[in-house]
Amino acid sequence: MRDRLSRLTILGASLVLALSVSANNLRAESMSPSQRNLACGSPSSIDDGWVTASPDSVGMDGALLCGIAARLEQRATKVHSVVVVRHGKLVFEQYFGGYDQPWGDPDGPYEFTATTKHDMRSASKSVTSLLVGIAIDRKLIPGVDEPVMTCFPDYAAVKQAGWEAITLRHLLTMSSGMKWDENLPWTDPKNDEPHLGFEPDPVGYVLSRPVAAPPDVMWSYNGGGTDLLGSILERVSGKPLEAFAREAVFQPLGISDLEWKAYPKNGKIAAAAGLRLRPRDAAKIGQLVLNRGQWNGQQIVSAEWIAQSTTPRFQAIGYFGSTLFYGYQWWMGRSLAGGREVKWIGAFGWGGQRLFIVPELDLVMMTTAAQYGQPKEGVAAIDILSNIVIPSVRDAH
Repeated sequence: MRDRLSRLTILGASLVLALSVSANNLRAESMSPSQRNLACGSPSSIDDGWVTASPDSVGMDGALLCGIAARLEQRATKVHSVVVVRHGKLVFEQYFGGYDQPWGDPDGPYEFTATTKHDMRSASKSVTSLLVGIAIDRKLIPGVDEPVMTCFPDYAAVKQAGWEAITLRHLLTMSSGMKWDENLPWTDPKNDEPHLGFEPDPVGYVLSRPVAAPPDVMWSYNGGGTDLLGSILERVSGKPLEAFAREAVFQPLGISDLEWKAYPKNGKIAAAAGLRLRPRDAAKIGQLVLNRGQWNGQQIVSAEWIAQSTTPRFQAIGYFGSTLFYGYQWWMGRSLAGGREVKWIGAFGWGGQRLFIVPELDLVMMTTAAQYGQPKEGVAAIDILSNIVIPSVRDAH
């Protein structure tokens, strides 16, 4: 009896699926070409500075890109957006509603469009790195070998032994050697990251951490160092971090709809994780790096800083299978596509926020997602990049 019911259930489900596919096909046939293109990721023109184009006009296979939604559905992932740029033109964008945990708002279902901001989480670190480079370009900071404690003379009484040897470069590369652990459960008081938001003086908390190893010897993921960089930027610029970021990066990029969240208890802007951007605006950050610091002919950050930032400096032991390299708050990795290795630069944020820059293909891809704490966080993004977006490139330049 149970087997017969199972067969009837399967038969019924197959009939429903067949009717659904037939109905979908009829709807697709009744759509205008522009509607069908929209379903396949044709970008919107919303007067935000992007030139839009078809994938085929920039040497990409539009039909292959059209399979992104089906690929994501097959993986059952909580991806909210995919944005693709080639040769400086926005050629693909697709958005998917679903569950999210936005900073400062209730968890729950949300709709996402081209004008919806999304948490960048730790991809914020890469923007903080750009701001450090701009501060150095403007002579607000002497350079990356500036000792951290020269920026915090008022914290001399709380710093631990060994901090005198730590420089901005060590914070940028996460090689300061300070004792710091973000891998414990969030509720564990030994997890250092929550202290950035709970301590009344988070700068003092970071500087009071003991130095467990000499700097420049061991890589260890560390948002505390990034938050120190944010505080240094505020001190040397004389502005709140968000105000400096708006003036130095976002306004030149034509980005006005943004937020940089502060920790609710102490009011400190979260340099390591608080940025919220539209995905297509986040893609502008990728294009800026791809263009060696230029946007529309304006040099926003020096080409030298981009080169320094995206030079591999450490093996990222313990993260993403330890197959990635780390620079100045940027990740470096590779994809296997079409039987060859393709190198890329990345900004990564918790939950599956991923910005990929592929210099040899003149390509940028941005994804947002709600894969918070999931064991396969970010897998969908690298899958789409490696198995659809890169293979869709039909020319070599």
